[in-house]
Amino acid sequence: MSFELSSVLLVLAGLQVKHVICDGPLQTLRMVQEKSHYGRPLGLAHALIHAAGTAVVLSLAGLPLSLVASLAAVDAIIHYHVDYVKENTVKAMGWNSTQGPFWWAMTTDQALHHMTYVLLVWLAFKP
Repeated sequence: MSFELSSVLLVLAGLQVKHVICDGPLQTLRMVQEKSHYGRPLGLAHALIHAAGTAVVLSLAGLPLSLVASLAAVDAIIHYHVDYVKENTVKAMGWNSTQGPFWWAMTTDQALHHMTYVLLVWLAFKP
């Protein structure tokens, strides 16, 4: 039991580190600008970068390749749509970084991404 719990926690921590890298240094200003336009290449690229990072983390955990690919795809789809909704909500409401609601949207966006990782880990390790 403790080994399984350790594995689960390590994968969850790995996904958190992956998130920082993919939403930080690997995300360009153009990606941010395109996330509010459905289907634009750089918005899609951002989600695919997250999928690739998820695949790396899950592969390092020794999960089967078919499961890794499926969970990486789930991450990309959810990540893309969470970003799309957040960006369009912020734009529609006219919020900027000097206003509280902007930060509520930002933290909700980040919380949904992290809850996605809880879902992925649950799907990866469920009995």
